[in-house]
Amino acid sequence: MAAVEERTSVRAEARYVRTAPRKAQLVAEQIRGRTVPEARTILAFMTRDAARDVEKVLSSAVANAEANHGLDGDELVLATLDDQHKLRNLRRDPRIAITLLSDRVNQWGLREYLVLEGLARVTEGGAPERLQELAHTYLGPEVVFPAMPNPPPGYVTRVSVERVSGIGPWKD
Repeated sequence: MAAVEERTSVRAEARYVRTAPRKAQLVAEQIRGRTVPEARTILAFMTRDAARDVEKVLSSAVANAEANHGLDGDELVLATLDDQHKLRNLRRDPRIAITLLSDRVNQWGLREYLVLEGLARVTEGGAPERLQELAHTYLGPEVVFPAMPNPPPGYVTRVSVERVSGIGPWKD
């Protein structure tokens, strides 16, 4: 039996906005399905007046995600139990590039990939709790991870994504 991935959805709505619904819809269509930093960048450079209203709703949705669902709005969060060589490098130079490779090949014969570039912030502690949240989400509620009685505090790395690039369906 295949495991079903449960996605957390976050809602925010604006009421009594003095903008035509169709104009707000045109702006919302431009950012639908994009990451928060990318959506904020698009809204910052839009000339439509409705973009300011949609930007307020986006900020409200990010705040709701952080407060009610424990999600991190603009950051990619990584956790590890050991102090690895890469963590020592990130403390010295916080610039980071993360590449995710896909097995899919597009119609031009290019392998799809995603590159996230940004700045990393490494903090000590909190890794076992973050790893348990991930195990609960992706492996099931009965899984205990890390499977040790007293895991070390570990390290949590938060990456503020500044640039998204690559080849794939996310590159629209």
